[in-house]
Amino acid sequence: MVLLALIVVRVANTRPGFDPYGWLVWGHQALIGNLNTNAAPSWKPLPFLFTFPYALAGHYQLWLWMITSVALSLGASVFAARIAYRLTDAPADRRWARLFAAAFAAIAVMMIDQYWHFILSHQSDPMIAALVLGAIDCHLSERPRWAFALGILASLGRPEIWPFVGLYAIWAWRARPSTRWFLAGGFAFLAIMWFGIPWISSRSPFVAADNALHSGRRLHSNFVVGTVGRFARLQPRGLELAALLSVGFAVWMRDRAVLMLAGVVALWVAVEAAMVLHGWPGVPRYMFGAASVLALIAAIGLGRLLALPPRLSDPAGIGCVAVVAAFVLSVIPWSVSQARAERRDLNEQRLRTETINKLYSQVSALGGPARFRPCGEPLTRLQYQSVVAWTLRRNVAAVGFKYGPALASTRPIVLFTPYPQPGSGWLIRALRQRLPSCRSLP
Repeated sequence: MVLLALIVVRVANTRPGFDPYGWLVWGHQALIGNLNTNAAPSWKPLPFLFTFPYALAGHYQLWLWMITSVALSLGASVFAARIAYRLTDAPADRRWARLFAAAFAAIAVMMIDQYWHFILSHQSDPMIAALVLGAIDCHLSERPRWAFALGILASLGRPEIWPFVGLYAIWAWRARPSTRWFLAGGFAFLAIMWFGIPWISSRSPFVAADNALHSGRRLHSNFVVGTVGRFARLQPRGLELAALLSVGFAVWMRDRAVLMLAGVVALWVAVEAAMVLHGWPGVPRYMFGAASVLALIAAIGLGRLLALPPRLSDPAGIGCVAVVAAFVLSVIPWSVSQARAERRDLNEQRLRTETINKLYSQVSALGGPARFRPCGEPLTRLQYQSVVAWTLRRNVAAVGFKYGPALASTRPIVLFTPYPQPGSGWLIRALRQRLPSCRSLP
């Protein structure tokens, strides 16, 4: 999987989004004992677990993070396929039905709306979906410690997962007494990572929650319906209907496993709606984990439909095959649309990569980050704030983006402005400088 991720990273030739560059900054600044988590992005411990040790590799920190994020994200398909294969009941001579369910699950996870955009911008949300599916797979394999550990890792990325980890811990505490010290240690680690590090590196232990409030991406009305609508748009209608059919099968067959998976989806969306009511944004990618479980449920239902009739040559068997074929055909337009959208997005991301690479080369040609350190506040556009911070080896909070107040002041500043034409480089200007080394900057 790591080799595949390396190939994807090289072929795609994209760079991380705003948040991941901020996570890279956290790793470097923590390594030198100067971590500041007050500014965006909001604190998330999961990426910090990787970007902190990766900072030891210097500029290779970027590549290590990109490969890690892609490898973990692609793992979602592997876990989805394993679970679908396991839970699709089929006779020995109908093993291909289980293989079909596994293949459908693996592909359906990758069809989630904008899933590939967030993989190739190296965000954590597809990683979290993979960790959630991995936890489910470990539980089904009777490895509760691994299931809980993966749940804790997923919880370090999104607070929506906390209720699931709590419920699982209650079950494990009663059903597996030998895991109690492990459970307690996991929750202690969760609390330290979410609240301990911000407590010593920001204005408040709850800085992540504070920064997420009043986001411009939040819903302004119809909070519950709007959240459900956002979730419903993550997958094609045909797949959602297949998932509903699968739940119907589970009720008829009293299949606790699939019903529990359906409960995970319902509870996840309910928790997201509650967070939106509180004032947090609840953007669709926060529900990638629930959407991946929904894809899994649909795959199990279609696999069981193929395995249900005694003989496929009978009218009932032909009908089941026809129904499965109809569901598969119904998601093809969605898949084609997703592929076209990702192709357009990939072209845009590659232009952005050219712009970022030219910033690196221009800063290096001018003497590197150390040359800019005594020259005052760096100032850039908001979307490049974390990129400039990582390039200059500064905290994100040390890079300004409000041009008006900065230009009206008398303090030294250095402007980093990308040219309008994508990939054309940067205009770097030093204003009101006192030091000769700074006045000589372009």
